[in-house]
Amino acid sequence: MAVKIEKVGRVARIILNQPEKMNAMTAQLVEDFGKVLESIHENAADFGAVLITGSGKAFSAGGDQKWLEQRRKDTPSRNSQIMHDFYHRFLAVRSLPLPVVAAINGPAVGAGMCLAMACDIRVAARTAKMGFPFVSLGLHPGMGATHMIASVAGYETAYRLLLTGDMVTGEEAKELRLVSQVQEDGPSAQAEALALAERIAAQSPVAVRTLVRSLRRKQEEGLEAALWREADAQAHCYSTHDMHEGLKASIERRAPREALRFRAASNFF
Repeated sequence: MAVKIEKVGRVARIILNQPEKMNAMTAQLVEDFGKVLESIHENAADFGAVLITGSGKAFSAGGDQKWLEQRRKDTPSRNSQIMHDFYHRFLAVRSLPLPVVAAINGPAVGAGMCLAMACDIRVAARTAKMGFPFVSLGLHPGMGATHMIASVAGYETAYRLLLTGDMVTGEEAKELRLVSQVQEDGPSAQAEALALAERIAAQSPVAVRTLVRSLRRKQEEGLEAALWREADAQAHCYSTHDMHEGLKASIERRAPREALRFRAASNFF
């Protein structure tokens, strides 16, 4: 499976399991992730906390390039609904009645980092690269990025990271309040995150579950409106020359050609 689940005591450990693709969000990973969340919902009484991490050297490299190419060929009206549904497949972690800890063991990029931001607590490897380089692809940020970053780390951090597409290390992410703890490497981050999840799982189940609902409630005010705004904005970005050039440059591992990007921007507005 593209996503695995393991029971470690009272912790449900979810592992994104396509290391050869750096755990990019392929159609198979999306489908399997939904099945794992359904399984946890059905057996919630068996768990006290959830841990999400990636297999191999990455947490998640974000959107799958083949899937992004498919979006470029679709209509804005269809893409708006497709993107909104895609967001909810992953943000459903917030509907779990249990606290969710992310162990960022390696690169967490774009939608992959958005998944980490949707978790309640984040522990990262010191050298893990994290960021939201949507604009570098010619794409408006999605999957709750505009809402969750500001909610967790403040608006100035959200503006800086989203408008520049800057990538930061685990150490920098802690300074920016994107993560709460850093460890020396990926395995250490996973071990610390598991220990944290186990401490939570050892507490009173009723108290923990009601507290999670209380803490999330304020954070989620305005989230659904933000998701629809992001979905609509992304849907209109997909058909632009800017997006075409940004995605091509990413595949070819080069910088986008500025002349094409600036012309695309002037035509769009």
